[in-house]
Order: sequence, then C-alpha cells, then structure tokens
Amino acid sequence: MSVVAIFGGRSEIGLDVARRLAPGNTVVLASRPGGERPDVPGAARVVHVDFDADEVTTHADVVDAIEADAGPIDIAVLTFGILGDQAKAEADPAEVVRIIHTDFTAQASLLTVLANLMRARGRGTLVAFSSVAGQRVRRANYVYGSAKAGLDGFASGLADALHGSDVDLIIARPGFVIGRMTHGMSPAPFSSTPEQVGEAVADRIVKGGPVEVWIPWQLRAMFAVAPFVPRALWRRLPR
Repeated sequence: MSVVAIFGGRSEIGLDVARRLAPGNTVVLASRPGGERPDVPGAARVVHVDFDADEVTTHADVVDAIEADAGPIDIAVLTFGILGDQAKAEADPAEVVRIIHTDFTAQASLLTVLANLMRARGRGTLVAFSSVAGQRVRRANYVYGSAKAGLDGFASGLADALHGSDVDLIIARPGFVIGRMTHGMSPAPFSSTPEQVGEAVADRIVKGGPVEVWIPWQLRAMFAVAPFVPRALWRRLPR
C-alpha cells in the first residue's frame, strides 16, 4: 500500500489524480482549512490535513504530521496555485508578490522539504505542475508566466539533482485547462480538462517515462518553435 499526498487537495486536477491512484492506497488531501472535505472512492483510507501553502515556515511540520499519521509519503503531487490578477499586478507590487509567492516560492519550498525526505529514503515520486505559460512568457499574463518559468527551472534543476537517487520528479506542463480556475475565460488552442491532465499525470506516475509531461502532447512541438516567433508578434498573443 502506498501513501499518496495531494497538496492542494480540493483542486480539480489533484482530486482526479487522487481518484486514479486511490485503489488500495492511503490518500492524503492537504488543503486550506475550513473548506469541503472531498471523498476519494476506492482509497483504503482518506486523510484530510489543513495546509496553507503560503505559510512556508509550516511546510516541514505539515509533512511530518502527515507521515506521523499516514506513514511515509510515496507519491506527492503539488496542485496548489493561483492565476492572480494580471491587470492589478501591473499597478500593484503586492499582487505581483502574492502570485509569485504562491506559484513559485511556496512550490520550491515544499518540493525541497519532500525531496530531502525522499532522497534520504532512496525512493519516492514528486509531481510539480509547471505550465506552458512559463516556456516563453507572454505579455498578457507575464506575472503568472514568470512564476511558472521560475518553477519550471527550479524543478528541472531539482530533477537533475535527484538523478540516481531513485526519487522520480515529474514536471507536468499543461496548456490551458478548462475548469474552475479559468471559469469565464475563452479556451486557448489545445486546451484540456482536469480529467485529461489527471489521466496523463497518473499514467506517467504508474508507467514511468521522461521528466517532462506535456498535456496535450502537441504542445511540445508548438513550444519548440516559440523562441523563434518575432517579439512583435509574440507580445500580441492572448494568455
């Protein structure tokens, strides 16, 4: 039996991954206090833990509490994050800090806590959610995109640092995901659903494969040519 921990335990993608990995396993849903406590059908046990990703000084304590209750974490999936308000961020530095803190700083902190534990044990799987928004940052959402670019770089370096340790770090790079987070926004080309993202990530966890998982796969080819698009054209692209 494995312990699967979803940090961002009410996110649509996180819950989909949890449901796919649940049969026979313990599932830990770590999320902000005060909200709903979703069920995970098929899990041997479901553990709910209060977790505020922005409180980085509590990350180690939260992980220790999870392991004291559920046992060593075998699979950790980080699905928390915010889009933020781009228009507000362009006028308010506090909004810039809020977005970058959640989407980069908090992610890097928790990844480090978990990687250190797993490396000491010589086993484990980590999933970091980057985004195609970080592959070449666009004017329309450059604050969010820059946070994802930072996370992508950090996770790529951490994956190399973990090479040979039997700790598997997966970098998921979805495009536009149609869900609660993007409600009211016009879908971009090659959009996906939380279920499609969850399926791709769970499949990679179970079967193995390359570090990067592009969702859908066609985005890998699209962003291979992105660096060559003239800046005058790139700055006019929507988010």
